[in-house]
Amino acid sequence: MTQTPTAHTPAQEQARAQLTVPAQHPMVTVLGSGDSLLRVIERAFPAADIHVRGNEISAVGDPTDVALISRVFDEMMLVLRTGQPMTEDAVERSIAMLKASENGTSDGPETPAQVLTQNILSSRGRTIRPKTLNQKRYVDAIDKHTIVFGIGPAGTGKTYLAMAKAVQALQSKQVNRIILTRPAVEAGERLGFLPGTLYEKIDPYLRPLYDALHDMLDPDSIPRLMAAGTIEVAPLAYMRGRTLNDAFIILDEAQNTSPEQMKMFLTRLGFDSKIVITGDVTQVDLPNGTKSGLRQVQEILEGVEDVHFSRLSSHDVVRHKLVGRIVDAYEKYDSKHGTQNGAHKTQGRGKAGHKGK
Repeated sequence: MTQTPTAHTPAQEQARAQLTVPAQHPMVTVLGSGDSLLRVIERAFPAADIHVRGNEISAVGDPTDVALISRVFDEMMLVLRTGQPMTEDAVERSIAMLKASENGTSDGPETPAQVLTQNILSSRGRTIRPKTLNQKRYVDAIDKHTIVFGIGPAGTGKTYLAMAKAVQALQSKQVNRIILTRPAVEAGERLGFLPGTLYEKIDPYLRPLYDALHDMLDPDSIPRLMAAGTIEVAPLAYMRGRTLNDAFIILDEAQNTSPEQMKMFLTRLGFDSKIVITGDVTQVDLPNGTKSGLRQVQEILEGVEDVHFSRLSSHDVVRHKLVGRIVDAYEKYDSKHGTQNGAHKTQGRGKAGHKGK
């Protein structure tokens, strides 16, 4: 994409940019089906006039808006060159990143194209990538550090991205096995009243981990890998007394560990292994009076070498847009009323140690 020099009219304080889309990119890939991507950009810059004629796109308006619009299209071109399609969500996130950079509220040099084109894992015709800046930094931290904590609300991809990195590490022979674990804590339900054997009672707590595996591996291969011990999915209690070498270990729902369980798990780390611990400190299901190990560990290990804390927020929610709004609404309500998740705090549910940035 080329851009003509910006013309500036002092009297009107307006600028104009002319953008040419290369012939190899059909305009529908740039503008979206039914101009859906163009509409996203127009809604983000309502004071600017954007016109399309052939493969020419022009923007007229405030110099800052016009410069940002030009950058948005430039970033889109960089993504499209990789063969990856642009979506409305990706355009919205790109605009938010560029506006943060322009306003000086961005805390890093990463560009939207760098975030959106980082491939983690390709499987069964789909590619798993980070979708937000914090997700990219979380994935990068997993590459760089031995122990990484992914802390944030539901829907931010904490567990899913960690699982993708685990499968990638297994396929590239960086590790010999994957170990996935969760504490079996009731979220308002009673485990003992569920029918079946102990395994059948515990299985629902581990089901989300199985579901993620099925997204990333051939489902027919999963039973074989589990039978061979290459992939192990087990409750946290099964980790006690073990030393885990050559493994990629994920502890999910870590907010439901006690401080003793968290210490026990962290000390399972063996040679050539990597640990990722994920959780949401605003959704603790521990009995009253029990402190969350995930909350406490932030105070204990913050600043320790080769341990990294990645904090995600409602801005990193990649589920339905309403999920992010729900998370924000609960945070506002809790701040106003001194509650947690809309309910009065109990002894076991003190203040969260750190908020996501």
